[in-house]
Amino acid sequence: MDRSHQPGQADFRTILPEDIDWKPFPGFPPQARLAVLVGDPAQAGPYLIRVRVPSGVKLMPHRHPEDRVYTVMSGVFYIGLGDRFDGEKVNAYPPGSVIILPGDTAHFHWAKSGEYVTQVTAMGPLGLEYMDANDDPRSKLR
Repeated sequence: MDRSHQPGQADFRTILPEDIDWKPFPGFPPQARLAVLVGDPAQAGPYLIRVRVPSGVKLMPHRHPEDRVYTVMSGVFYIGLGDRFDGEKVNAYPPGSVIILPGDTAHFHWAKSGEYVTQVTAMGPLGLEYMDANDDPRSKLR
């Protein structure tokens, strides 16, 4: 049976932690970083990214059109649901936790107790819409 591969998955390869290319992402606060590991989040199709957020940084309420699966790689991932940030409504997830986030669900993150790294698996294209346009770091670039 002839089977085609997903984009970026036709050849065996490995990605070691020290080879991850962390970059700023315009939709995130300037201290946060994103690394694309598999696929192209800007295109239709599967992608795998990691997000690193340093201690104290908040990602204000936002939503993504795509369904997402988060895996906590390190640190404690604090996430809350809703269109207004409320530090009392975040839940803490330790390394190894998996969080399923349906598309278009308003949520917020907080690196409350230190840096965290999450791995996100989804079908692109990646979308990011802040519930309050004033919270969107991209609006400050204009």
